[in-house]
Amino acid sequence: MRRAVCPGSFDPITNGHLDIIARAAKLYDVVHVAVMINKSKKGLFEIDQRIDLIRQVTAEYGNVEVESFHGLLVDFCKQRDIPAIVKGLRAVSDFDYELQMAQMNIGLSGVETLFVPTNPTYSFLSSSLVKEVATWGGDVSHLVPPVVLQALNQRLGQD
Repeated sequence: MRRAVCPGSFDPITNGHLDIIARAAKLYDVVHVAVMINKSKKGLFEIDQRIDLIRQVTAEYGNVEVESFHGLLVDFCKQRDIPAIVKGLRAVSDFDYELQMAQMNIGLSGVETLFVPTNPTYSFLSSSLVKEVATWGGDVSHLVPPVVLQALNQRLGQD
């Protein structure tokens, strides 16, 4: 069975994230979405809520599993026998950082990283930007799935 992981904080999941997950779901038998926990960061959404939102917006694929993880991504991969990490690249600046991570991951565990160029429609998109624009009342309806927009509006008290 071909397995891969799409890691991230997904706070919240955006249409850009969803595009990468959907494309990975076409290439792999099982795609694990690893919601990585960083205890030094306070997210807008709790981990359980992020997982729930991701499960809702990926349910149609049928081969996506979502769970949280605290620690090294390569340990997540080893524990689940996942040989590949799928990462979206928006710009050259993403590549510089992600290449270093990919080289570290293969050196630590032999886990390969596959880079997928982001759909140009989402090349500027990040969870941070979505949160910032939404916080100030900007329209992010075209940047996140409807269920995520609803959760954002509720969380920010804008519904």
